[in-house]
Amino acid sequence: MLFTPTQIPGVLLVDLEKREDARGYFARAWCAKEFGDQKLPNFVQTNMSLCREKGTIRGLHYQDAPHGEAKYMRCIRGAIWDVALDVRRGSPSFGKWVGAELTADNRRAIFVPEGLAHAYQALTDDCEVIYSASCAYAPGFERGVRWNDPAFKIDWPIADAILSDKDQRWPDFPV
Repeated sequence: MLFTPTQIPGVLLVDLEKREDARGYFARAWCAKEFGDQKLPNFVQTNMSLCREKGTIRGLHYQDAPHGEAKYMRCIRGAIWDVALDVRRGSPSFGKWVGAELTADNRRAIFVPEGLAHAYQALTDDCEVIYSASCAYAPGFERGVRWNDPAFKIDWPIADAILSDKDQRWPDFPV
């Protein structure tokens, strides 16, 4: 696995290190040792999500301590624009965001550490995502940031977004 740091400390792009031959390729999508070498947490659950329509945004979500969760995201059908937003007070990158295109074709993944808000936008119809989380969902600790909060100026590829009622109602983040 190939780990590439981003401009936000702790956010990593993860690419497959393929072993190819005439039959196709083999690669590890996750490895406890390699994640441990990067000082990344263990995962307690794996979730899947389907976005039926291009433009759908899920997020920006995070969980407060002591139930903060890191996520390891991969798109397995279609394409998404994945965003990690640093909402860790006191962080040198507080208020900054990083985005990456994850597709079934590029097989790229992103690791989002605990304490960052996370979202993704479907770039294709019927796109499917699989992701692992370091903590189980804890409803009382769920937090969110509105997808178009003017304080962060996130550059979404598709302006005409489709959102859940809950995601539309997140307040502006208190900066």
